[in-house]
Amino acid sequence: MRALIQRVSEAQVAVEGAVLGEIGPGLLVLVCAMQGDTEAQADKLAAKIAKLRIFRDEADRMNLSVRDVSGAALVVSQFTLAAETKGNRPGFSTAAAPEDGKRLYEHFAAKLQAEGLPVATGRFGADMKVSLVNDGPVTIWLDTES
Repeated sequence: MRALIQRVSEAQVAVEGAVLGEIGPGLLVLVCAMQGDTEAQADKLAAKIAKLRIFRDEADRMNLSVRDVSGAALVVSQFTLAAETKGNRPGFSTAAAPEDGKRLYEHFAAKLQAEGLPVATGRFGADMKVSLVNDGPVTIWLDTES
């Protein structure tokens, strides 16, 4: 699985003008299931994100996790993280099939919640509008294959 995480002061996701999920301080997690991904990989990714120390401590060092700062996660499905960009038009053939992608997306969000985080989500497969205030900015790419 792949994820692009952004430390945020706030973030929200809307579909057709209706806000589906929003958080204050925490993480915006854009996540993509790849072909062959499993629940075990989703579990591993969720555990890593919950423990990743990218929030500032009292010495202004990135030394605290989202759990340590009582932050939340906004989880948004993003199949375009599977983009193959050899040419000028990206291909997405390495992304999981939609039914697998949805299952793993929902499993991942549930696992993050089981890690002790308040979790808000978008809608799998929808045309979503995501807004955020990136804090730092801090943006980190994670891939269970690397």
